[in-house]
Amino acid sequence: MSFPSTATRNPGMPLEPAWFTQIAVNTPAAEVRAASLTARRSLKKNHQAAWLVNAIRCMDLTTLAGDDTEDRVARLCAKARRPLADHIMAGLGLDHLTTGAVCVYPTMVGAAVRALDGSGIPVASVATGFPAGLMPLDLRLAEIRYAVDQGADEIDIVITRAHVLQGNWTALYDEIAAMRAACGAAHMKAILATGDLKTLRNVYMASMVAMQAGADFIKTSTGKEAVNATLPVSLTMVRALRDYGARTGVRIGFKPAGGMKTAKDALNWQILMNEEMGRDWLRPDLFRLGASSMLGDIERQLEHHVTGRYASSSRHALA
Repeated sequence: MSFPSTATRNPGMPLEPAWFTQIAVNTPAAEVRAASLTARRSLKKNHQAAWLVNAIRCMDLTTLAGDDTEDRVARLCAKARRPLADHIMAGLGLDHLTTGAVCVYPTMVGAAVRALDGSGIPVASVATGFPAGLMPLDLRLAEIRYAVDQGADEIDIVITRAHVLQGNWTALYDEIAAMRAACGAAHMKAILATGDLKTLRNVYMASMVAMQAGADFIKTSTGKEAVNATLPVSLTMVRALRDYGARTGVRIGFKPAGGMKTAKDALNWQILMNEEMGRDWLRPDLFRLGASSMLGDIERQLEHHVTGRYASSSRHALA
């Protein structure tokens, strides 16, 4: 396993609805708080560059396209090994930098494992009928086991949204707990598809159930919903994992995904984590960014920091 020594598993616990069914979420207050976080903090020059480098360190570099091939995955893995051009690395005084993980479909896990051999970069795989999750449970569990057998270190599962919308917390808990068991030693990220959950209260309750069922990370979105990661949704999920940690002493990771495209987005989500959780969460064992498309803009901004000029975006192809 290619995880930092500080990474620990969430052992889970029995379902405890009393921890979340009485919770009310003030949506306007969450929106104001989320907006104020990014408005109050301004990062410039060396500080901004350092935070952008950290965003790369916490990024799950991802390809989830219908026309993925082993060659495309190999190119993505090469970018994960060396995400910045050599002259930018030299200008920043860096001799080593990788992304937090590479994320692919189960059938591409073997190719990613081979391409990343010796790098220490984990391979993550989506599973459980991604992105909709509308498959029989036994098939979703089989897909998890297949990805793990192929060498995946992390599994990004999707939940049945209907369980949340119907308030069927026992069914949601049992489903996620079964997925957690199927993951074995692989860390599990539970994708809540928050854009489908309708309310921030549902987001909070689904987050708490996922953590009680053993999720090591909670993740906002598949990137395929009409609305993906937003700061108010992320704030709600982070408050849930903070509450869970206060009750259990277990640290749960957080991964926003989808809809984030710019270096500014990378800064905004790190500001949220720093303000709400502290610097301990600004590391890849507790925080991931599921937004491959932002890497090109981050590289462009760092080139400007190093050279004083912007390069054409075509000079910073993703892979």
